[in-house]
Amino acid sequence: MGPTGSGKSSLIGDIEQLAQEDTFSRRKILVNDKEPSYDDRTNPRKKMVAQLSQNMNFLADMSVGDFLNLHAKCRGASKVCVNAVIDLANTLTGEPIKKEHELTILSGGQSRALMVADVAIISDSPIVLIDEIENAGIRKHDALKVLAGHGKIVMVVTHDPVLALMTDKRIVMKKGGMQQLVSTTLEEKSLSKKLNKIDEFMLSLRDKVRNGEVIEDIEIKEIENTDS
Repeated sequence: MGPTGSGKSSLIGDIEQLAQEDTFSRRKILVNDKEPSYDDRTNPRKKMVAQLSQNMNFLADMSVGDFLNLHAKCRGASKVCVNAVIDLANTLTGEPIKKEHELTILSGGQSRALMVADVAIISDSPIVLIDEIENAGIRKHDALKVLAGHGKIVMVVTHDPVLALMTDKRIVMKKGGMQQLVSTTLEEKSLSKKLNKIDEFMLSLRDKVRNGEVIEDIEIKEIENTDS
């Protein structure tokens, strides 16, 4: 976490590349206290880090199914998992994704949901970096649970206190560097649960408004009962 311009995106970019003092920051990334090999940095089948950026628009002129089949082949994964990726992606976004859809017509939310599911199932990278998932237009809590549930180490760049307090630790960025490592307290964990309920209510409200539903006053009780 940190203010705009504090170096958050630069940090995860360096981690994704396993930078060796060859980026603007001159930062050096070690893996288990050792320099990664050239093969570790360049071989897609050995890639340890997957990154989901803020902009996930596709340029490739191909269908969702063809793209996932190609990625599965590059990663040495089974093509059987393609349907599983699409099914999982559809639990993260309100806009259905189909195998025959062209990548270029997917919305930002659909693209991000597809990439989260792709990273969880096809990619065997143990570390996932996500840049501002709160702006993705997907169910962010479910997305994080999906990635963590597949054994991934998840590092999120965020301005959202709800997401920040869900984590075990948070890094505070200032002036391009890491200034502080904060462990989440029990009190913050308790607050996080209450904030999650409010956030879930807001997501539900958003979906209802999108679908043209009329919002009844009685629904406000859902917020008032967050302490229960």
